[in-house]
Order: sequence, then C-alpha cells, then structure tokens
Amino acid sequence: MLSFIKEKKSCWQRLKEEERPLYIYGMGNGAEKIMNVFEEYGIQIKGFFASDGFVRGHSFRGYKVKKYSEVCAEEDDFVIVLAFAAGYDSLIEKIENMAKEHTLYAPDVPIEGGGLFTYEYCTEHAAELEEVYESLADGLSREVFSDVINYRISGKPEYLKKITTPKSEVYTDIIKPQGNEVYVDLGAYTGDTIAELLEFTGGKYEKIYALEPDKRNFKKLLKSTEGMKNVENFNCAAWECDTELMFADRSGRQSALSSTGTLKEVRSVDSILEGGRADIIKMDVEGAEDEAINGAKNTIAAYKPKLMISLYHRNRDIFYLPLKIKKMNPKYKLYIRHQPYIPAWETNLYAI
Repeated sequence: MLSFIKEKKSCWQRLKEEERPLYIYGMGNGAEKIMNVFEEYGIQIKGFFASDGFVRGHSFRGYKVKKYSEVCAEEDDFVIVLAFAAGYDSLIEKIENMAKEHTLYAPDVPIEGGGLFTYEYCTEHAAELEEVYESLADGLSREVFSDVINYRISGKPEYLKKITTPKSEVYTDIIKPQGNEVYVDLGAYTGDTIAELLEFTGGKYEKIYALEPDKRNFKKLLKSTEGMKNVENFNCAAWECDTELMFADRSGRQSALSSTGTLKEVRSVDSILEGGRADIIKMDVEGAEDEAINGAKNTIAAYKPKLMISLYHRNRDIFYLPLKIKKMNPKYKLYIRHQPYIPAWETNLYAI
C-alpha cells in the first residue's frame, strides 16, 4: 500500500529525537506555527537566527535573534529549522548552501486549516492518494506527487529540489495558450499571472476576468492592466455563490477567510461569466479552491476549460482537489508540477 511513500517518520518526530541544538531560521507567522507544534511535541529549541543583514538586535518569543554567522561561531554543529517561505532563486540557493553545512529541515505546516501532514495522515487517506497517483497523466506528475508527499512528511527540502521545474514548462508543454483564450484569474494578486500568460501568447488574448480581494493588491492589479482592452477586474474573492464574507487584512498574497477582519464581496465564476465561455481558469485562492470550483461548475461542464489549481493551502488539497475535478469530468487529463519554492508551495494541478 502506497509504495510511492518512502518516509514514515515525521519531521516533528525526527526533531524531537535530535540531540544537537535546534535553531529556527526566521520569524513571523511561520515561526509561530512551528513553535506551536514544537510545544505540542515537547521539542526544545536553542534559539532563533536570521540572515546577517536582517538582524537588528531584536527578539522573538523571548529569544534574542542572532546572526547566522554568530550561531556558526558558537556551535560546533546544530540543526536548522526553516520557518519562512522561499520563492526566488537566490534565496533558495542560499538555503541549499546552508543545508550543505548543517542539517536543515523545512517543516510542512498548512497555510489554512489545522492538522499535520504525517505518514499516519496518509494512511488514513490511502485510497484517495492511490487513486490520484493512478489517475495522473504522466510519469513526471507521479514523481512530483510522490516526492511532495515524502517532503511534507519528512521536511527534507531535497525532495523538492529533485522535482522542481520552471513555470514556463507548464505553459509550453501543458497549457499551450494560443492567444485567443478567455482567461479567468482567481487570486490575480497584482497581475503577475496575467503577465505570465501573455508572455507565452505575445500579449494576445480574447478577454480576461481577474478577481483579487485585497484592496492594496487590487490597486496594483488595476495599474498593471491599465490600458488593456477587454479586461474586467473585480475587487472580490472567488466563492461558490455571490455573498459577503469576512477576510483577514494581511495583504501580500494571502488574503484569506477569517473570523475577524473586513467584510468583503465574494463572487462565483458562473455568476460573473453569466453563461459565457472560459478557456483557462487559474485558482490560487488561499484555501478556498474547493468553493471556487463549486462556483465554476456550470462553466466547467459547458466549456471544459483548462484548469490551473493550487494544491498546497490545505492538507487535503493534494488528493481532494484532483479527485473532485476527476469526478466532475473523467475526461480531464491531470498533471501536477512543482515550481521553485520551499516549502511545497507552488505545487499545482493542471487539468486539460
């Protein structure tokens, strides 16, 4: 059962058993989440550090934040626990170089929802994981799927390095845009994914619908699409119906549902398109992918658009969302790719 899963001991268990001092690299929300799990497991740390250029004598969780060079001078050997996301090449390279000097883990904690992605969690969902594995359209997708799972259990970033491919490969080999598409961008951020698509169509498209709930990001989206014809921008989030929901005010890419924050409009794709065509739908909606798919079910049934869906916000996304799409239309071919990122963010489903 689940022969593609090699890792059975969780990152958390390995860290609990570790005898060398543990240092958390980074601060902020990621470090808070990791510390909460450490407290649950009874894992003790020695301290926190940041890159040399970011240390300004501040403290975090009662610890003075040190420079990496200071920790290296003080400790013969230590274990690094990465507590932030790295999504650009120079930072990823820096982390990989640290991992050559010291044991480094990048623990997986869900962006949205609770629970931990462990081997036990996988055995609970063995049937779904096996079904997704057997349903994938090519060998690389199966390799990505299995290595992302092994990474999420173990926290070993080398699994991600093995299966990272450039996003350009997605457009040239899978999506293959022709320039005559109606493109729906759910979670349009500042317009970066619109620019990505147009890079491969020579700037050509038929129409673009872009949804972005964060007001600061939305202003940047308006600026980036200024002067473009047949572009409709919506300062709202994607959902299964048209209503209003509470969102956290945290800007950045992560504008997510919350029990406190600001009441914002949410819309369904079916409502926005009013029966009209969609050729490509991209969904990166911070854990609301399930609801966004529900809100596009009529469009998907009628036009069978190419789908680009994030698989990394919730623990279940990596199996639940592919199976949801497969059930909606068994004729879809399912691909999974991982673009440069540590942890396993930018792991996406492509349905054709």
